[in-house]
Amino acid sequence: MRRPIATFDEFRDALSAYRLPRVILAALELKLFTVIGRRTWMLPDLARELKVSERGLSILCRNLAMAGLLHKKGDRYRNSRLAATALNAADPGYRGNYLDLITSHWADWMRLTESVRTGEPLDKDEPEAPDYRRRFTWAMHHRTLETAPKIAAQIPMKRAATLLDLGGGPGTYAMAFLAKNPGLRATVCDRPAALEVAREIAATHKAGARLSYLPLDLLTDDIPGSFDVIWYSNVLHIYSPEQNQAVFRRARAALAPGGRLIIQDAFLHDREGLVPEEAGLFAVSMLLFTEAGNTYSVAETTAWLEQAGFGPVRLLKMKKGTEDWEGGILEAATPAGSSRTRGRRRRSTGNSRSR
Repeated sequence: MRRPIATFDEFRDALSAYRLPRVILAALELKLFTVIGRRTWMLPDLARELKVSERGLSILCRNLAMAGLLHKKGDRYRNSRLAATALNAADPGYRGNYLDLITSHWADWMRLTESVRTGEPLDKDEPEAPDYRRRFTWAMHHRTLETAPKIAAQIPMKRAATLLDLGGGPGTYAMAFLAKNPGLRATVCDRPAALEVAREIAATHKAGARLSYLPLDLLTDDIPGSFDVIWYSNVLHIYSPEQNQAVFRRARAALAPGGRLIIQDAFLHDREGLVPEEAGLFAVSMLLFTEAGNTYSVAETTAWLEQAGFGPVRLLKMKKGTEDWEGGILEAATPAGSSRTRGRRRRSTGNSRSR
């Protein structure tokens, strides 16, 4: 957790923290890491290739080397391992869609005052195109590539035969659970443009043959079928409390007796909603990009689950360094002897624009 800002020097340091991120964004905008590729470059040659000033590039590259993204020896520079792969468009491991997403956020966060004044997201009247949804879904896959297998390895699925990845986008977590559990079958549920990406990703995995696809609007549609586990990852923060409670009721109706709803999200853990810091800052993104989203506490989410008819709710502890969010996974069980009752179909006026 960040130390509280108590002095003017600490205030200055906090306010100046934008500097290194802006250096990195400039490198991405110049496609610096892609141009460097696997070669070692003399600075004058690199400046000519990029069509930039040698002075400007010297200062930029020195700071990138300080950050560990470049390796410097005299007047020569080469990429670090990370820069040569995830940041290099010529490498198979390139995370381009996610890099594009976080790069665009710089300009979006510059408009934060506007959203604070209105309480509304940026570009709220702009329709979402399928192409944007595809790019966003790929970005979410790039974001969770390493995390999903680590999480799947720690959540037991031995007694489960079926899993629903609710609002699962690219199905990255569904694929991780399938890879870890050979007897499991999974369904990823989202909008059609997102499911197109999920199909493309699953086609590259052996376990993809055990994945099926369910196009569905989480805010308006009942969930068909019966599942042993429903995985609800990084969706809670997109919706209002009322919308999430409606989703929980539909999830409860779609779970088999004894089934589990497992929620992964940026939970707040203290009474005042100040801890952890990352969860608090992420709420700002929800103000900028969603109609009603926010980050929520473990306590209030637990209360919503209990109101929706779930039994015991517990916080799952993951190994340090493997979590997507600090203390970010809740598990809610349905009573083993209960009979499933299909919830009534409800319609919400909320916007289902994703994270």
